[in-house]
Amino acid sequence: MTIAQMTLFGIFGAVFVLLIWGRWRYDLIAFAALLVGVLSGVVPSDQAFSGFGHPATLVVALVLIVSGGLVNSGAVQLITRSMVDSTRSLGGHIVLMGGIGAVLSAFMNNVAALALLMPVDVQTAKKAKRDPGLSLMPLSFATILGGMVTMIGTPPNIIIATIREDAFGEPFSMFDFAPVGLVAAMAGLIYVATIGWRLIPSHRGTEGATENLIDIASYVAELTLPKGSKLVGQKVHELYGDAEKADVAILGMIRAGNRLYGTSRNREMQEGDVLVMEATPEALDEFRTTFKLDFADPLRQNRVQAAGAGLGLIEVVVTENARIRGKTALAIGLNWRHNTILMGISRRGKKITKQVRRTEIMHGDVLLLLAPSDVQADVTDWLGCLPLAQRGLNVTQNEKTWLAIGLFAVAVAAASFGLVYLPVALGVVVALYVLTKIVPVTEVYSHVEWPVVVLLGSMIPLGQALESSGGTQLVANSLIDLTQGLPAWAILTVLMVVTMTLSDVLNNTATAIVAAPIGIKMAESLGVSADPFLMAVAVAASCAFLTPIGHKNNTLILGPGGYKFGDYWRAGLPLEILVILVSIPSILIFWPL
Repeated sequence: MTIAQMTLFGIFGAVFVLLIWGRWRYDLIAFAALLVGVLSGVVPSDQAFSGFGHPATLVVALVLIVSGGLVNSGAVQLITRSMVDSTRSLGGHIVLMGGIGAVLSAFMNNVAALALLMPVDVQTAKKAKRDPGLSLMPLSFATILGGMVTMIGTPPNIIIATIREDAFGEPFSMFDFAPVGLVAAMAGLIYVATIGWRLIPSHRGTEGATENLIDIASYVAELTLPKGSKLVGQKVHELYGDAEKADVAILGMIRAGNRLYGTSRNREMQEGDVLVMEATPEALDEFRTTFKLDFADPLRQNRVQAAGAGLGLIEVVVTENARIRGKTALAIGLNWRHNTILMGISRRGKKITKQVRRTEIMHGDVLLLLAPSDVQADVTDWLGCLPLAQRGLNVTQNEKTWLAIGLFAVAVAAASFGLVYLPVALGVVVALYVLTKIVPVTEVYSHVEWPVVVLLGSMIPLGQALESSGGTQLVANSLIDLTQGLPAWAILTVLMVVTMTLSDVLNNTATAIVAAPIGIKMAESLGVSADPFLMAVAVAASCAFLTPIGHKNNTLILGPGGYKFGDYWRAGLPLEILVILVSIPSILIFWPL
């Protein structure tokens, strides 16, 4: 073993001990390890920051921006309303979401599949008032498992097919991976839905103090029936079921400036009627999007939409010296002066008996404002109010739902069939989302989990150094020596264990490149077919469940799920063992030696 190899093994060992310990942030540990590698000479100086431009890093950043666009456009709400029920048990939810994710991952890149479903899962968790971390990890695992079923589902399968063609003149076909991959995926999905999620630590109790500051009461708000609304002619009480499902309470209706309460229950709704409701900002936006309601009357809505810089919801607290205290939004000209609409008022324990914009604002009220993204700070200062901590409130642009879905689908299809490189395809989607204002320019970088980017950008050069120094080949030679004289099933088991371990440390693509030739050499030494060994490598290279750096999907959920580095192995280790137990017999049945 050379000095460079010993140094790199030492760095990796120290990194994983510190990450599992969890005392310091994972991005700082990874970046410090990179600097140690550069200063010790095992990572070339000119390659020190190559990881930040690596496709894996770019894909993670771009996917997070695309995911934000899908939320903004209402694509996520479309899936949520159609398929997901927040009242469903957690196990049932995981089966449904995991099943959808696995099927999508078989026919599209599994990173893209997770990008589509991750915000759906987070929103469902919010509605169910549970920790999203309990379902995000099972969803990530399910999309990884589903990718193993076809050749295009995951990069390792494509690599294995190519290596087989180079070695034997014929690649694996599209569905050659299905028999073994499907067995592993089904077993894994059953596990994460019944046992796996119970092994995930909940970090809800570790939320910061700002989380408590925004846990306020629902707002009393108003939404208007636009021209041509499908609700025209329906009675108000017919909406109660849908409103309850969306966590919205309908309090009454305003017609021609007169506010109606209980008497509105059996009235038929007309164009221009205003529904008065009590809801959180998220529930209010979902209800508005579902029934295509307007924020306000046409004049005020046109003013705010004409601002053109993208709209956002902000929450502000009325102070004693605020300009709006003791006045109404109408009186101070909030709409015509600043293109801003007062969407709702939160006033705990006190009723609001007038129209929202005609209600006199009191000290301590919390206001929900709809304003152009680039003037929100100016509006807050002009009002003399204090902004609440930002919590990612979005205004769904439901008129752009199918545009966002279509752009994303075309990009994924083009990348899946090799027409466009995946990072380029996602980059084009991001650019088009910005041009069409699905993602406002001011929000582009706010969607990126920068600690995750630093983690990947720092670890990739270290992994490349381990490979170039001969460290991975050293492992390969030791593996061949170790398996001398063992039966075929035992050799396949050892190969899968080592490949999974490498995949948890290195990128799964790099692992497949290193492990596949080793599998072929082992088959040749036994005088048997190489196909079962290649299948073993394909399955094992994809199954990186012990760390957040082994697979991009696990990296994607690290921030949104609130996970620590050491959380993954708790649910991931039993899953890896299960995959080995079901895959070895499947390989020997479908791909006999």
